[in-house]
Amino acid sequence: MNRKQHTPEGVRDIYGRECKEKLYIQERLLENFHAYGYQDIQPPTFEYMDVFREEVGSTSVQELYKFIDREGNILALRPDMTPSIARVAATHFAEEEVPIRLCYLGNTFVNHVSYQGRLKENTQLGAELVGDASVTADAEMIAMVGSGLHKIGLKEFQISIGHVDFIQSLLQATGLEDDVLPEIRQLLVNRNFYGIAEVLRKHHVTNQLREAFGKLSELTGGVEVLEQASAIALSSQAKAAITRLRMIYEILTQYDIHRYITFDLSMSGNYGYYSGIIFRAYTYGTGDAIVRGGRYDRLLEKFGNKLPSIGFAIYINELLSALRRQEIDVTIPTVTLLVYVAKDLPKAIALAKEMRRAGEAVQLLELKPQMKQAVIEAYGKRIDAGEIRYL
Repeated sequence: MNRKQHTPEGVRDIYGRECKEKLYIQERLLENFHAYGYQDIQPPTFEYMDVFREEVGSTSVQELYKFIDREGNILALRPDMTPSIARVAATHFAEEEVPIRLCYLGNTFVNHVSYQGRLKENTQLGAELVGDASVTADAEMIAMVGSGLHKIGLKEFQISIGHVDFIQSLLQATGLEDDVLPEIRQLLVNRNFYGIAEVLRKHHVTNQLREAFGKLSELTGGVEVLEQASAIALSSQAKAAITRLRMIYEILTQYDIHRYITFDLSMSGNYGYYSGIIFRAYTYGTGDAIVRGGRYDRLLEKFGNKLPSIGFAIYINELLSALRRQEIDVTIPTVTLLVYVAKDLPKAIALAKEMRRAGEAVQLLELKPQMKQAVIEAYGKRIDAGEIRYL
């Protein structure tokens, strides 16, 4: 009986005002995507497991929800939308000669034991720009994040930008084996710079490189940190990364979004498919990023078509949490509660039809003999009724 009445760990019911707020925010964010010319796409909720295999660089296979169909194929619920979008773009848009702009809304599923107290089913709303390797494309995506967050009422947020090539150049310079580098990457994700110093010392990495890694913690801030990063750029690849970040910032000034931008040269991507700039958006009221994104120029090769791409996902659950804790009011459409007695049902239906034609939302409620006004008013409050009318 407990299993019939409760949800499994990591998933939850969403209803009432919370559900209304979620749907309203999703609509506003999709409107923002459409204003930039992005077209809707709906990939399937589950795919062949190969779409999310290790070499793609998505979520670990151990963290997938896997099952088998009648033909014996191994399928998986999507843990991440980007590989699905990449598959679609590589197969259905292979002959396009102009960039492809796609946007989506859907749930993702990650079965991770370390997610204790966190949801395993999350709603992502995002956009992907396929077939454009330009700095302009990078800036457009970041600008779209900023305008979207503004649209739903956020005033205080920051978009932090880094570049995979800058970190990768330092990792390559260490000359360490492939079995050691994942440990350093994880320490970077956790911003454990003391741990990185210990690993480098243990493996006898040169003092120059250890000093360069030691300065990573200082390379977070405004556009001025790019100059500091240039001083420890050890390769032409790293210098090109810094140059690109400068160019992106200049374009973002045209979008008037630059005041929300910070740079973090210690940032590394959550997914292995990132290949260029990476970015995250943060705000008050949540301990995690509300937006994650980046460039993945080599991902579509895994699906048979080489196309440069960039995208991001807005984590709706985190965003809703932030809005509530910042006490930002989400103005959702209201409904008129029309209360009638049984004999007046024809009049109630006629009036409701007239009001709905005028664009109003109307809910009919029959007044029972034992129903008190306080009960009706409490119900009206629960459904966010803008008005209660007694026929």
